[in-house]
Amino acid sequence: MTDRILIREDHKGVARLTLNSPANLNALSDAMLAALQSQLDALAADDSIRVVVINGAGKAFCAGHDLKEMTRWRAQDDGGTASFADLFNRCARVMTGITRLPQPVIAQVHGIATAAGCQLVASCDLAIAADDTRFGVNGVNIGLFCSTPMVALTRNIPRKQAFEMLTTGQFITAPRAAELGLINRAVPLAGLEAETDALARTVAGKQGAVVRIGKAAFYAQVEMPLDAAYGHLDF
Repeated sequence: MTDRILIREDHKGVARLTLNSPANLNALSDAMLAALQSQLDALAADDSIRVVVINGAGKAFCAGHDLKEMTRWRAQDDGGTASFADLFNRCARVMTGITRLPQPVIAQVHGIATAAGCQLVASCDLAIAADDTRFGVNGVNIGLFCSTPMVALTRNIPRKQAFEMLTTGQFITAPRAAELGLINRAVPLAGLEAETDALARTVAGKQGAVVRIGKAAFYAQVEMPLDAAYGHLDF
């Protein structure tokens, strides 16, 4: 790994984005969000890429926002209010950008995916996790409700299970995450990258234009009433 905070590697139509800040468990810091947004903007215009994989360097996928960075902002004249608002707005832009990216995005998850890290998994179109991964929206444990992770989480798993995670701060296992629909499946850590690559190659092997149109249609119709969804489809 280099000293870049986000590493992009392209291979046969698949772009792999590695969150490369293992010292803070690949936290979605100000710099990490900026790097992700830059790559999402570039990928949206790159017809050579058919699938994107997001993974984390070191012992974890992503531990959410950088709490040390946020604590420093408390010393600002406004108590950090403007910085927090900017951070959460840019985080929301990254998450919606993943959904709106023409290419399918696969999360390759290991270690932990907590708070905004869990939000990142939920925002990806597909997700495969090591079977010992833990997932949580645990901000309530330190006096912060995971409001923005809540948006993505409640669009992935049933409401009551999402509310329980949000209000108890308890973690769930990868097999449980698969049962709830947060991830597609859990696999042994030793086979995680190979399993993710196999899925990426399968999707990349389909007609790119068809998958792009299909992804856009999928997200457009899923929020519509039934009749409107059928009416939206262009045959």
